Amino acid sequence: MNEEKYNELIMVVKRSDLLSEDFQGLKKAEEKDFQEIILDNYKYAKRGEAEKDEKLKQPIGYSVLVNSEGDIFAYQRAKKDDDYTEKRLQGKWSWGVGGHVDKQDNKAKNPIKESVIRELEEEVDIDGDIRKMKVLGYINDDTDSVGRVHFGILYMVRIDGEVEAGDGEITNEDFRSIDELKKIIEDESQTVEEWSKIALDLLENIL
Repeated sequence: MNEEKYNELIMVVKRSDLLSEDFQGLKKAEEKDFQEIILDNYKYAKRGEAEKDEKLKQPIGYSVLVNSEGDIFAYQRAKKDDDYTEKRLQGKWSWGVGGHVDKQDNKAKNPIKESVIRELEEEVDIDGDIRKMKVLGYINDDTDSVGRVHFGILYMVRIDGEVEAGDGEITNEDFRSIDELKKIIEDESQTVEEWSKIALDLLENIL
């Protein structure tokens, strides 16, 4: 991680404030409002320090784009070192778009939702309209080093129109059906981001 990214101020929340009872996997939004807990307890810390501190969780607005046919925008993260800055996710398939909540997002009443909108503008080009944004649930996965310091707020973003990659970190992008996404997961030659795997069952039930 370069010095600039190390010193970025990002939203964090103490694990003890967020997770009074640990859960693994996905919890539906109607079961508990973790977003409200985050917004009541967050602070900002240097990204480089937060990445090494498992007493903190970094909230990530993780948005899944769904078109009018019910297909999901999926892509593969770039494999080349020069094209992808987060080496732990490099080359993996994903159907979530998102990133850290930056200090600049604090201008909005809900910085998490503001970060989702910003990340969509930065990472993809949407040729159409966003019809609806809704929190479906929350993802917590402490089985690897990435998951232990991050916490996902799973948004479903329904759109009318097409989506293309906005930068070189996204490749092989297209709208795909639930069945096509399952085949990617089952293909032993492919690696899929754990959060995307966790989200798929809930997405299938909804769609």
